[in-house]
Amino acid sequence: MTIDFTEQQIQRYARHILLPQVGGLGQEKLLESKVLVVGAGGLGSPVLMYLAAAGIGTIGVIDNDQVELSNLQRQIVHTTASIGMSKVESAAQMLRAINPDVNVITYNERLGPDNALELIRGYDVVTDGSDNFATRFLVNDAAYFAKRPLVSGAILRFDGQVATFKNFPGGDADGPCYRCIFREPPPEGQIPSCSEAGVLGVLCGTVGSLQATEVIKEVLGIGDSMSGALLIYEALATEFRRIKVKRDPGCPLCGDTPSIVDLSIHDPKAKIGCHK
Repeated sequence: MTIDFTEQQIQRYARHILLPQVGGLGQEKLLESKVLVVGAGGLGSPVLMYLAAAGIGTIGVIDNDQVELSNLQRQIVHTTASIGMSKVESAAQMLRAINPDVNVITYNERLGPDNALELIRGYDVVTDGSDNFATRFLVNDAAYFAKRPLVSGAILRFDGQVATFKNFPGGDADGPCYRCIFREPPPEGQIPSCSEAGVLGVLCGTVGSLQATEVIKEVLGIGDSMSGALLIYEALATEFRRIKVKRDPGCPLCGDTPSIVDLSIHDPKAKIGCHK
């Protein structure tokens, strides 16, 4: 399918079209793409807003929380007037205001083993902005089985991490999945959440913007993929570190003799968390 750009679209995406690595064909690819964003919280906010501005044609967002006053220190997709609204509807209003070209699909529900695989299969790329390990492992496993690239982000206090996982058949055979780096969730309560330990609000913007960048690179197939690397950002030191990571042959999901063959290992009551 070839998109016949309107004059308004040519103006809106002019700075993309000027880039040799993007151009008209790349912008067309963005407009035809579908990206699922897990969480409309601290990380999901900048991811959603930049993907909408970039012209990602279909953006799905799943979250079952409501907007609270304490969210607004960092969850910039929401406003004071949104307090009490569902986060997905609040986010959808903002995205449509930013770019009416975008088709926003909202899922005001929990992400669980019963719906994760089918949901992710409907999109080209998934990006995770959740704040709990249960969801991160679920998204990783579902993306692996669905054969979809996963751009993952995490933050706490003043530090953040970004990585891309796509070591499914047809992807990056040498790259790791999330379980190659973090084998299993830590015991409950061992690592505090943002609501317990705090988080620098603007850190969400830094990490979320990096996630949005990697999503766009995956959609366009340009630049060096973050697959096979873990990017660590330390805000207080203003320092980035890129660590090489490889697929673990002993990984229970993507290893040589996997023990995880479906999503039945996940707690059906596990719910999405979005940087409260």
